[in-house]
Amino acid sequence: MRLFVTGGAGFIGSEFIRQSIAAGDSVINFDKLTYAGNLENLASVQADPGYSLVVGDICNSAEVAEAMPEGIDAIVHFAAESHVDRSILSAEEFVRTNVLGTQVMLDVARHRKAAKFLHISTDEVGGDMEPEEWFTEESPLEPSSPYAASKTAAEHFVRAATRTFGLDTTVTRTSNNYGPFQFPEKLLPLAISNALEDRPIPVYGDGQQIRDWVHVADNCKALRLVLAKGKSGETYHIGGGNPMTNLDVLHMLLRIVGKPESLLTTVKDRLGHDRRYAVHFGKISRELGWSPETTFEAGLTATINWYRDNAEWVERCKSGDYRKYYETMYSGR
Repeated sequence: MRLFVTGGAGFIGSEFIRQSIAAGDSVINFDKLTYAGNLENLASVQADPGYSLVVGDICNSAEVAEAMPEGIDAIVHFAAESHVDRSILSAEEFVRTNVLGTQVMLDVARHRKAAKFLHISTDEVGGDMEPEEWFTEESPLEPSSPYAASKTAAEHFVRAATRTFGLDTTVTRTSNNYGPFQFPEKLLPLAISNALEDRPIPVYGDGQQIRDWVHVADNCKALRLVLAKGKSGETYHIGGGNPMTNLDVLHMLLRIVGKPESLLTTVKDRLGHDRRYAVHFGKISRELGWSPETTFEAGLTATINWYRDNAEWVERCKSGDYRKYYETMYSGR
């Protein structure tokens, strides 16, 4: 397939591109290269003839149109502001990127006659779940944070493009992703990095928030399956099927690395913090034959080993030196 991927230098987008190039697809990676975009994540494919990078802003329709060939097989739309804490401090950039940027992508997709449009959303659009409740594709959307509200709005624009213009769109909502190359502001990479360095690991409030976890490789296999077999206008949930409290996750992490639980340090809880997210993925299993391959403990162990073996990558993320990779590899192009 000929793919146009937005936000491909991010955590999930880069895994998707690595899988796609390995499968023989060609990929145009359209990325603004904000703080969360790390081209080191794509070092293994950057010389592949099927891969190309275009630095641009999804909110700029002229830049998107210039970069997108007519009749592309699929647009895979990862690009988004995604850190909840940042959205609480200021929602403006989240509205601009996640809502306006998505509408720009939909408009250009129509004008450039893209065959398919896959929109990557999140379980957070469903808001807080009751104990033992599961978020299905038919559940109401009740976002709690500015980030989740912006992703909910984006979903509505995607569905409107199908209804109004007949654009072939699909939406996926995933639970918490984890694995290699995740920027160390998120819970697991931050906790792993701090544990390996014997530094305090922050725990919001009582740590009893429940989250579902899916390995990033499993998620991207599901995304490729939705591209190949998903029905236009449909939404598919992708999850791990094993919700756990944040404290249970951190206890498991500390046991694996052999560090004391005294590293856990309570911090003030996040504003409007949802207690439970739990994605039910029966639809994608039933209709497309997908289910997660990686158990959480095995995936977490492998992820910890990756961060231990790639301590220099983590340090470059923390220092900002990772941004020099673009200057070195792409200067003069």
